[in-house]
Amino acid sequence: MPAHGIDIVPRQELLTFKEMYRLIRVLTELGVDKVRLTGGEPFVRKDFVGFLEMLSFNDLLDEINITTNGALISHHISKIEQLEKVKKINLSIDSLDREKFAKITRRDVFPEVYKTFELLEKSSLDLKLNVVVQSGFNTDEIVDFVRLTKDKNVAVRFIEEMPFNGKGQREMKENWTFNKILNEVKTAFNVNEIQSEKSSTSRNYQIDNHVGTFGIIPAFTRTICNDCNRIRITSTGTFKNCLFDAGVFNLRDFIREGASNDDLKELFLGLVKQKPENGFIAEANRKDGGASESMSTIGG
Repeated sequence: MPAHGIDIVPRQELLTFKEMYRLIRVLTELGVDKVRLTGGEPFVRKDFVGFLEMLSFNDLLDEINITTNGALISHHISKIEQLEKVKKINLSIDSLDREKFAKITRRDVFPEVYKTFELLEKSSLDLKLNVVVQSGFNTDEIVDFVRLTKDKNVAVRFIEEMPFNGKGQREMKENWTFNKILNEVKTAFNVNEIQSEKSSTSRNYQIDNHVGTFGIIPAFTRTICNDCNRIRITSTGTFKNCLFDAGVFNLRDFIREGASNDDLKELFLGLVKQKPENGFIAEANRKDGGASESMSTIGG
């Protein structure tokens, strides 16, 4: 989140749970079988667990996955474990150092978040750690994060730092791209690549005798675009074919103006056909001079 914060939108501008359920239902009838609910912290939304329960009744949905910053999820782990379709949790944690963590998040809550990490790791849920590699800030911790995979059943995912984060973005001293991150890991470990599923956002690796794995997500160099099958809907209903586009349609307004489910299906099929070949093309097609919004407003 940018240092100056973000503008909080009025509640009526947010998609309601019923609207989100309806959009997901229509998408599953078109063949989508996984959904990820992401934050910040999705559990900040009142009765979010109730929404997870509601989504679980969608018989066409195979997986409901969650990305969290660890602020509130710990209170709900046992309940989530009872929901058969909730399988994977991604925990955003960019530093293992309390002071650095406080600088990044502007909250001194590292002990609580680390405790949440330990609770999630011991749970029945598949756990990934999302680590944004930030130039000149946490690059010295890359090896420390990989060391966690020795005894913990966790998948660490290093994410290339995005070049934008709203106004007042941090100047990058050097760009820690995929190869640079991988070479840093190789200074301490012998690395074995493991087969990733098609359309995976990361290339994944394992170290001999380590319980967990690590991977690298080339969010900035965008070498995974060729088989991307993801779409994104923001909390205010903006449909995005790509992380780097400006948003191609407002679903909230379309629904509230009386669109039927068939109208939605026709719309989705038309929008997905316009999915750009890669993130560079998506960014070049923007009329606002390139990606500049805060990642926090488009779901991490």
